[in-house]
Amino acid sequence: MLEEIEALMLVTGSETGRPQLSPRVRQAMAGVPRHRFVPPAQQGSAYANRPLPIGEGQTISQPFVVALMTELLDPKPTDRVLEVGTGSGYQAAVLAECVVRVFTIEIVRTLGERAAALLQQLGYRNIEVRIGDGYKGWPEAAPFDGIIVTAAPEHVPQPLVDQLQQGGRMVIPVGPHDRGQDLLLITKDAAGRTVTERTLAVRFVPLTRERKSEQP
Repeated sequence: MLEEIEALMLVTGSETGRPQLSPRVRQAMAGVPRHRFVPPAQQGSAYANRPLPIGEGQTISQPFVVALMTELLDPKPTDRVLEVGTGSGYQAAVLAECVVRVFTIEIVRTLGERAAALLQQLGYRNIEVRIGDGYKGWPEAAPFDGIIVTAAPEHVPQPLVDQLQQGGRMVIPVGPHDRGQDLLLITKDAAGRTVTERTLAVRFVPLTRERKSEQP
């Protein structure tokens, strides 16, 4: 799996600006047991470089995409990171190997509760899981040094921009759900201004929101 990820990093490096994995991200990808985050019927394909279904119409992203998004975030050991879209919990686990604290939000209760239980079982004590609408972020825990979004909205959620620390980075797929999306890297400077870079064309499941009647 790692050899394939590293080959793809090299091939896409001119588009992403990241031709190789940093030692920290490589160690995280090597250390997290991906097979624990997929359903039993999918475990034989757990380390193949492709997305896999995890139930409730959701997927676990292909390893290359997880590695790339983590690398683009440029995680530091002291960072506090928000993840929108817990899913299986795999991306949160990879992040938790790289940073001091991960806050992750999942709107599908069954997935979020399952991921929280698994992450606890695997010994991740630096991950906090919340069930809710990730579009709104996690205001009480903000600001964040990094934000990673693992489902695709059609535009960048302003609450997430607001909750990004000055000097922070957000990695997010954005675009129409019927045609795929662009993976964006958004950085916020010391004055609070944001700069957006497009990296690769990607395809993610849509970012699910609460029904309007449930929104405040």
